[in-house]
Amino acid sequence: MSHEEIRIAIDRDSDVVDARQKGRTLAAQIGFSGGDLTLIATAISEIARNIVVYAQRGEITLGIVEHDGKRGVSVVACDEGPGIPDIDRAMRDGFSTGKSLGLGLPGARRLVDEFEIASDVGKGTTITMRKWKR
Repeated sequence: MSHEEIRIAIDRDSDVVDARQKGRTLAAQIGFSGGDLTLIATAISEIARNIVVYAQRGEITLGIVEHDGKRGVSVVACDEGPGIPDIDRAMRDGFSTGKSLGLGLPGARRLVDEFEIASDVGKGTTITMRKWKR
């Protein structure tokens, strides 16, 4: 069963806020509540902010996913930025090439149930996250 996708262009801080709010609203529509809404919104914020900081522009696609009778939210972030030369290093706590103390990629990964990252240096990065409703 497919649902419509929500696409948000990301190229400034206000787009990060917009993506966060749309993700939270979508998750609430399928029954997420309380802390889970905050986790989803925070994970979206982190990856959207990375697009603004490192790639300057990209897109986040939000959707509802269903698998084995479970429903959840899917978040896909794509950019055509510089890419991540060392994904293992970027996924380590405390590693940052920026000046931020944000949660970054490892933090976003901890907030969701599924986290995949694909990156080609010079071509860009795609991050796919899913959070399943308990």
